[in-house]
Amino acid sequence: MRQLGSWVARVGVGFVRSCVVGSLSMLVPLVWVGSVALGIRWGAANPWSWLAPLVLVCTGTPALSRPVCGAVRFLVGKWTDTAVPAGYRQAPAVSQLSTGHWWNGFSYERTRRDALRDQKWRLWWYDPATWRDLRFTALLPFTAGALACFPPAAVAAGLLTLARPEPAARALGALALAAALATAPYAWRAVRPVAVRFLRPSPAMVLADRVEELTAQRADVTVAQAAEIRRIERDLHDGAQARLVGLGLSLATAERLMETDPGRARALMRDARAGAATSLSELRELVRGINPPVLSDRGLVDAVRALALDSPLETTVSAGAEVRLEAPVESALYFAVAELLTNAAKHARATRAAVSLAWDGTGVVVAVEDDGRGGAAERDGGGLAGLRRRLSVFDGTLEITSPVGGPTRVRMMVPCE
Repeated sequence: MRQLGSWVARVGVGFVRSCVVGSLSMLVPLVWVGSVALGIRWGAANPWSWLAPLVLVCTGTPALSRPVCGAVRFLVGKWTDTAVPAGYRQAPAVSQLSTGHWWNGFSYERTRRDALRDQKWRLWWYDPATWRDLRFTALLPFTAGALACFPPAAVAAGLLTLARPEPAARALGALALAAALATAPYAWRAVRPVAVRFLRPSPAMVLADRVEELTAQRADVTVAQAAEIRRIERDLHDGAQARLVGLGLSLATAERLMETDPGRARALMRDARAGAATSLSELRELVRGINPPVLSDRGLVDAVRALALDSPLETTVSAGAEVRLEAPVESALYFAVAELLTNAAKHARATRAAVSLAWDGTGVVVAVEDDGRGGAAERDGGGLAGLRRRLSVFDGTLEITSPVGGPTRVRMMVPCE
């Protein structure tokens, strides 16, 4: 009985999905059929009868292609957990020049509105994904669409045939209904291989997107390196350098007072010794901020455990087998964990946090979870956006789950051998 219920559920779900895929695939052919019917209605004797159908086809097909492709991607991802990347080119920023004109990445325009309109149409025309979508829209009705239309068409034909009194017609109607029930769980599944084959970005598009991504990452790394150098220079100038200059002056004064006022000279030397110890501590903190010694000596797991001991939160660290990574990867993950723990204590008002490090066979997965108030969101120019950019240099990913009220869970994955 349970197997029968499962089969009925599969047939019902498959039939609904087949109807959805078939309806999507036939949207553009309906425009074509409507255009032909309009031309026939106007009559072949009318010299302008071809104009309206041509305009309808040339405007309706491109207008429907991108929504249809987006719907197919969504359904394939929801039904089969297969992600089909869109691969559309992103519009560059529109900027105003000193001359007053606007540059949209393609041409100069007098107003921002004209620049955005020109950019939209040029981007649509020159984007290879536009022509890929048009090709897919034309192929879909004759591939996955035709298969998906079979169960609903067979049901319609079977019901119409069963209504006829002839025994042969009723037999054919029953056969059509049986065929519809047998194929309903499988007819829609052809949309997945068709979408993966014809709807994914071409190698040239993937390469172009990768070049743009690497260019942006290089710019981010350059800016981050410049900011880090300025921070180090500022810390040295305001901290250790100032103390060392004061130390030199104190020693010079003590040298002059050694014969005339030994007590004051000894006091200056004691102050100089304290200043030297403070300068040494500041230099150690600076070096630890650049690359913690425990990270270089003992690896990422022990460095995170040491970080947890210094955190104001009650932090637990769990890790699988110790895996030594490349130094830049370990440094990026270490400072990412440090920033997430700082954010949890400073912004989320958390009291406890948990850090887990694991190896999933393809890369290192680091998860940080806190019991704070949640609501963490990635904003342009924010800390989480910067964290994503730093991880993207190593092809890493960042997943944030932070409902209002908590808890907040951040999962970082860096692929490596």
